[in-house]
Amino acid sequence: MTMIAQPQSMHFVKPLILQSGKSIREYSLSFETYGKLNADKSNAVLVCHALNASHHVAGVYANESGAVEDKSTGWWDNMIGPGKPVDTNRFFVIGVNNLGSCFGSTGPMHPNPDVPGQVYGANFPVVTVEDWVNAQALLLDVLGIQTLAAVMGGSLGGMQALSWTLQYPNRVRHAVVVASAPNLTAENIAFNEVARRAIVTDPDFHGGHFYEHGTVPKRGLRIARMIGHIT
Repeated sequence: MTMIAQPQSMHFVKPLILQSGKSIREYSLSFETYGKLNADKSNAVLVCHALNASHHVAGVYANESGAVEDKSTGWWDNMIGPGKPVDTNRFFVIGVNNLGSCFGSTGPMHPNPDVPGQVYGANFPVVTVEDWVNAQALLLDVLGIQTLAAVMGGSLGGMQALSWTLQYPNRVRHAVVVASAPNLTAENIAFNEVARRAIVTDPDFHGGHFYEHGTVPKRGLRIARMIGHIT
C-alpha cells in the first residue's frame, strides 16, 4: 500500500533562542506525519534528517487529480510505512525539516522580518544540532506529545537523535542512531572546511546573498558533495 504524504507547516511566533545567543524572531517548521497517534500519545517516532534531506521521509506526493508525482518517494520509504520496519500500523511517525534548510522550514531564502523586502541570505543566524532539537521539541509540544517511543536518524540526523537523549532524556524511550557519532575528528573537520571553501569561493555564492542575484552556487555544492561522500 502506497502512502500519500501531506506536507504540513507549523508557525511559531515566540522567538527561538539559539545556542549562539541570537534568536529567530518567528519561524515556521515544515513536517509530515504518517500513521495515527494513539489515545495516550505513546507511539510517536521522530525521524531526524541528514544534511541534504527533508521532512519528506516516506510515502509519495499526489497531484490534484490523484496521480502520483514522479520522483516524489520519501528518502526513507523503504524503512517507514505499513508493514515495514517502522510500521505505521503501529507507530505515528513524524518527519521535521530543520531550520535553515531549503525545503520549507524558515531559512536563508525566506523574508527577514528585521529587513523588510529582503530575504535572510547570509544574515540567517547560525543554527546547531541543539537548536534543531529544541525546535523539534516545541513542535511536539504543540502536537501534544510528551514522550517519544523513539527518535531515529542517520548521519547528521543521528547526531540529533543523540542530542535528544542528552537534552530531553525524559522525553525519549529509545534512540536509533545510524552511521553517526557524537563528535567529529580533526580530519573530518578539515575536510568539511575544504567543502565549505568550495561553496563560498564559487562565483555564484555572492557572499551568501545569492538569492538576491537569482543564482545558486551549484559548482561549489557539487564539489562539496563529492568530498562529503568520499569522507
